[in-house]
Amino acid sequence: MKLYQLAVVRPCDLEAPEQTRLPTLIVASQTDLSSFSFFQRGVAGEFVDFLTSMVAERAEVGAAMAVAKESHVAHVLRSSRNLCVVAVTDTEYPAMVARSLVGKITSEFREQYNADAVDNATVKDQLVFDPLKQYIEKYQDPQQADTIMKVQKELDDTKAVMHQTIESLLQRGERLDTLVDKSKDLSFQTKSFYKTAKKTNSCCIVM
Repeated sequence: MKLYQLAVVRPCDLEAPEQTRLPTLIVASQTDLSSFSFFQRGVAGEFVDFLTSMVAERAEVGAAMAVAKESHVAHVLRSSRNLCVVAVTDTEYPAMVARSLVGKITSEFREQYNADAVDNATVKDQLVFDPLKQYIEKYQDPQQADTIMKVQKELDDTKAVMHQTIESLLQRGERLDTLVDKSKDLSFQTKSFYKTAKKTNSCCIVM
């Protein structure tokens, strides 16, 4: 089981007037792609960022979700219009651990940064948030999560977590292939790899 990424995201508010929207931005993150080959890590990293950003901006405020795509799951908690925490794992990673972790990160990040700091960020990983590095190392072993699981279990039990696929999360008329093609954050190499992998039914290598 693997924990690939922990990310704090400022999601684009898709319901706001277009002229006032801020673009979706990963303001702090840590990624562990050691399970991928050296040559796959660049492509895998771009796709993990793409998945994280896409699910964050489509999550409802106050909603906790687990969104599945092939062999990956994005565990999402959007606590406000401009703050969402995402943990990307494989399908074997315990959902309760991931859910507790995104809740813990949300609380700690809000103690360190206010909404203005998030809104004023302009480049990826601009806001330094050291706990992410500690957590992505510690929680590769979900058994290390015993403490936070016990502390937050009562709270978690009261929350409904929606389980969805990427396809069900997309808005009417949207297609994943089209979003990949239009993305400015994916390189030509990554887009080509995605199309080739899909044709050969090996998309799960990256998504």
